[in-house]
Amino acid sequence: MEETISLQELLQTLKKRLRLILSITFIAVLISGVVSYFFLTPIYQASTQLLVNQSKNEQNLYNYNEVQTNLQLINTYNVIIKSPAILELVIKDLNLHMTVKELNEKITVQNETNSQVVNLSVQDTNPAKAVKIANKTAAIFQKEIVKIMSVDNVSVLAKATIAENPAPIKPRPLLNIAIALVVGLMVGVGISFLLEYFDNTVKTEQDIEKLVGLPVLGVITTIDDSRMKELANKRFNRKAKVRGETIGS
Repeated sequence: MEETISLQELLQTLKKRLRLILSITFIAVLISGVVSYFFLTPIYQASTQLLVNQSKNEQNLYNYNEVQTNLQLINTYNVIIKSPAILELVIKDLNLHMTVKELNEKITVQNETNSQVVNLSVQDTNPAKAVKIANKTAAIFQKEIVKIMSVDNVSVLAKATIAENPAPIKPRPLLNIAIALVVGLMVGVGISFLLEYFDNTVKTEQDIEKLVGLPVLGVITTIDDSRMKELANKRFNRKAKVRGETIGS
């Protein structure tokens, strides 16, 4: 026989396991907050922009083919910026205590579709250090690309700067806590239904009907021993009172 669960039964399960659900959610939020605020290292980001465009005199006309050539070169430039030929010079000039691979992992280069502007971003635990690496990488690339590609079509459009009170881009504690809240609720609800599914004990008349497939004709009420004693004492006191009134009359 196929079992069906009504909405009322679902709500009753949630109500019965509400304390468990709230406990799991609270623990998840607490762990997320503690880890985000006290254990994860803040990461800052600095960005600079490079413009890939051939310098022109006022007499030169806009050349569509040249623009397309610059756009095609950008993909090559994105690779060159993060190549050892550039990063080794950055490490040497800034006296960085890291390998080329480690520096490469800190740098992100990207550009918008059909845009001649290249965004160079650097992430580091020190905001000032991120700014220095971004600007130095852009300057060295602008200088070295002339030797590597024999073309002078790169200029620095905007240098990286450090804000007065820089804010880290990660971790994002509030976002982490919100995610932990949702995940905690989902886990709590899932565990509640799982416990209810594996709970085979008979608790109500409806459970008996489902188990044996027959209607319940009667129910034996459970009487508490303390309640029985209380009723017996009341009955005894009542009889004693009646007996005393009879003797007195």
